[in-house]
Amino acid sequence: MVTMRIPLEQHTLPNGLRLVLAEDHATPVVAVNLWYHVGSANERVGRTGFAHLFEHMLFQGSANVGANEHFELVQRAGGTLNGSTWLDRTNYFETVPSHQLELALWLEADRMARLLPAMTQEKLDTQRDVVKNERRWSVDNQPYGTWWERLPALCFPPAHPFHHSLIGSMEDLSAASL
Repeated sequence: MVTMRIPLEQHTLPNGLRLVLAEDHATPVVAVNLWYHVGSANERVGRTGFAHLFEHMLFQGSANVGANEHFELVQRAGGTLNGSTWLDRTNYFETVPSHQLELALWLEADRMARLLPAMTQEKLDTQRDVVKNERRWSVDNQPYGTWWERLPALCFPPAHPFHHSLIGSMEDLSAASL
């Protein structure tokens, strides 16, 4: 068995942001993966699915970057990107050629600092429909798909943060508004 040995370095910036570096110069690419310590476990009753919906909203532009432009800029630079939501975190990631590191970092910093001016009810409505379609595809229209919804409710009491499903209920998603 081959064991990879990539050293990890951890730093804390003056603003509290924790940075983990794992340098490997075997290929000329860099991966930026930004984790926020918030996920579906932070949702309240009546607002399930909001963490995942908000993940989608963070790709809808900022004061400096237009809707979908984040995707276009990274892909034009030869990179890939996405985001994901889990119980205790939401993350956004880009893999780009190493000479495009500054672009990836700028896009993440811009998203973090200048999101609010670009948020609109129209964008929320569009992304809510996208998330509801994801729910239909991954839960409602899958054999045993609702099993993943029922399992947390059976395993955790109603007041527990893991009691509801990650994708949220259609009712709660429909009620989302700015």
